[in-house]
Amino acid sequence: MDVLSREVDYVELRGGRVGFEALGPQRWCTGRIAFRKGAPSEYVPCPEQLPVETGSQCEGCESKDSFRFVHTIHRGGFVSRELEAHVMQPHWLYIATFANGVHKVGTAADTRKWGRLAEQGAICARYVAWAADGKVVRVLEDRVTEQLQVRQSVRSSVKAAALALPVDTARLDAATAALADRVRDSLAPPIGEDTYRTVDESWQVAGFRELATGNRVCYPSDLMSGSHGFTVRACIGQAAVVDVDGASYVVDLHELKGRRVRFGDYESTLPAVQSALF
Repeated sequence: MDVLSREVDYVELRGGRVGFEALGPQRWCTGRIAFRKGAPSEYVPCPEQLPVETGSQCEGCESKDSFRFVHTIHRGGFVSRELEAHVMQPHWLYIATFANGVHKVGTAADTRKWGRLAEQGAICARYVAWAADGKVVRVLEDRVTEQLQVRQSVRSSVKAAALALPVDTARLDAATAALADRVRDSLAPPIGEDTYRTVDESWQVAGFRELATGNRVCYPSDLMSGSHGFTVRACIGQAAVVDVDGASYVVDLHELKGRRVRFGDYESTLPAVQSALF
């Protein structure tokens, strides 16, 4: 049996050209991240390279993935010794806003504070609270959802589709600030509370103002079949704004997660589409 690589390659997409041939719609297990006590986390590939029908992990990798317990730790969920260091570090609570105006409340570990927002695909965001650990921050997250009806997740396909529409960045920024104020008011800690505090820190995606200009449309071809080639102009979470023959498209790269492709000098052949209008 071939030895599977434990290395993860990072490729700078912005400004580069991507060409690939899709090798079918089947998803394959993407493995897991192993947390090591006193050591950095490590990527562990699926030893059997198994196909999956739902999600991104086979049963074996999912059963060994201790991170799946992190979302229930504040309700008495299990915390492994390896995951404890991650959970018990300081965490941050944020309000993120996407291109369609939808808000979500989320959490980020101290070591992932700014990277977490970038990978979410948000257009703008506000940090609203600091918490002493991951248990406290998830209690706050649930409180925001219960009291203000702010969701905790947004599908990647929805985020990508919204980027093909005109984006009113000033309106989104103002709406985010207003909701963040409401959240801070609702979470105001009582006197003597030292496990968390409210904060006010803003974030915007790179190229924030540029999103208000330009015509973009959803990429009209199925990424799971055929050949594709484009130049990447911007990455917003798992979506990319790309150029094909001078036209601007939004591609949901999440569709490629767990799927196999062959990289090369390939081109996209796209049907004519109409740009979204103001």
